[in-house]
Amino acid sequence: MAHTHHHTDTDISALRKACILITSFMLVELGVGLWANALVLIADAGHMFLDATALGLAWWAARLSKRGFDQQLSYGYHRFQVLAAFVNGLTLVALIVWITVEALQRLFSPETMDPWPTLIVATLGFVVNLIAFRLLHDTSGNTNIRSAALHVLGDLLGSVAAMVAAAVVIMFGWLYADPVLTLGIVVILSRGAYNVLRESGHILLEGVPAGVNLAKIKSTLTEEVAGVDGVHHVHAWGLTAEKPLLTLHALIPENAQVQEVVGDIKRLLKERFDIEHSTIQVELGPCPDDQHGHAH
Repeated sequence: MAHTHHHTDTDISALRKACILITSFMLVELGVGLWANALVLIADAGHMFLDATALGLAWWAARLSKRGFDQQLSYGYHRFQVLAAFVNGLTLVALIVWITVEALQRLFSPETMDPWPTLIVATLGFVVNLIAFRLLHDTSGNTNIRSAALHVLGDLLGSVAAMVAAAVVIMFGWLYADPVLTLGIVVILSRGAYNVLRESGHILLEGVPAGVNLAKIKSTLTEEVAGVDGVHHVHAWGLTAEKPLLTLHALIPENAQVQEVVGDIKRLLKERFDIEHSTIQVELGPCPDDQHGHAH
């Protein structure tokens, strides 16, 4: 779990390049999609627009998170990445609705599309996405980057759908290929949106980070750390998916070496559970919180 600062520099540079690449091509795809009346290209351009936003937000968030913390945001700016991913997921949902309605209308009354420009642009789009995906693949892989890479991966499939739709129209003149394959893109987009919203929503709601088992932490600390008689009020949440934070109360005997016990607890949390940031409240008797009726 060593997410050090040199990662963020490679991340920022990869995100910047991918963002510029995708944004430029999205404009080309949208223009040709409108000109050739190819919904499948417009859908793919819509997807690329979201990729560009996802990459832009991710790039911005990665730069912000290097700023450290200040008086206003004592934990720093990491959450911006999560917020960016959440907003992006919501935008994705709006786009999915619009494209679905449009595709269903075309299923009932097919419209002619110009297949050749569609095929050429979709093929170029496929290449552009491959390059962008490759760029993002060589980074540290935090949620922010993963959600951006997921967008690009979905886009690769979107380009394939557009290529197939154009090829079918060229060979068989079957106009339904456009709306049918557009709906294929919608399925890919929906999965992406659901995952991004679920993961970022969980973090924003202070959910327990994936892979952190509170019951296991309690039992491990009680059994393995000498001088810990009990552990309670355990709370874990994440700044981002990679940065879990934990607070807990530890009951220790009066004669214990407090400093040593706390050191042992923190070491175990770090080594066994990958939790680098923990706050331990030491108690030598009944828990002061429980005496005010706040029992957990």
